[in-house]
Amino acid sequence: MEGQHIQEMFHAIAPRYDFLNRLLSVKQDIKWRKALVEALRLPDNSRVLDIATGTGDVAIEVVRRKGRSVTVWGVDFALGMLQLGRKKIAGANLDANIRQAQGDAFYPPFKQGVFDAVTCAFGIRNISDKKKVLKVFFDLLKPGGQVLILELTLPKTGFMKYLYLIYFRRVLPVIGKMISKVSEAYSYLPQSVLHFPPRAAFCSLLRDAGFEDVSCKPLTVGICTLFSGVKPEK
Repeated sequence: MEGQHIQEMFHAIAPRYDFLNRLLSVKQDIKWRKALVEALRLPDNSRVLDIATGTGDVAIEVVRRKGRSVTVWGVDFALGMLQLGRKKIAGANLDANIRQAQGDAFYPPFKQGVFDAVTCAFGIRNISDKKKVLKVFFDLLKPGGQVLILELTLPKTGFMKYLYLIYFRRVLPVIGKMISKVSEAYSYLPQSVLHFPPRAAFCSLLRDAGFEDVSCKPLTVGICTLFSGVKPEK
């Protein structure tokens, strides 16, 4: 699926996006985002870039857990997501800490080497050239900065994987279509997850981009994985 088509699809499902995330993951997505934020090691007055920020859940969680000395920039290519995120940010009284920009992950409107961390939750599977975008993340970080990527993955064990695929291929698309009224969005989701690289292969992509201390942490029997890496100090 081409980039513009994906952009239009996410804009269309924005009004029901949060509700469907909670429903289809049985609220596990909340725990997964918290795990990402807990893994952040941030100095005072740090700057975080949240790519594919969606409706702002990660950005809000970062400020709530890491304190108001942190500034988060949220970037997304779907305007509908950003508009909903802006309402949530204002409702949480976090306008001074969270800023938004509509943009492409390959060309974010920032100078290189200015962020203490780059985060991306459930967005990188929608990016075709993962090697290129990981290098963009690397260049945006300060030396010693972290990259944290949360993504849906396949469970490791055979029986859990079997049950998961039944749910993912047959149940999830039906529920997603009924609620979002956008049939292709939740048919596209299983395909994008199935085509995401295996954990070891994605870790190799992180190393190829220049990151060290690369690791992956499966969450909820491997339904989701938290990938991390650090930009070398020198």
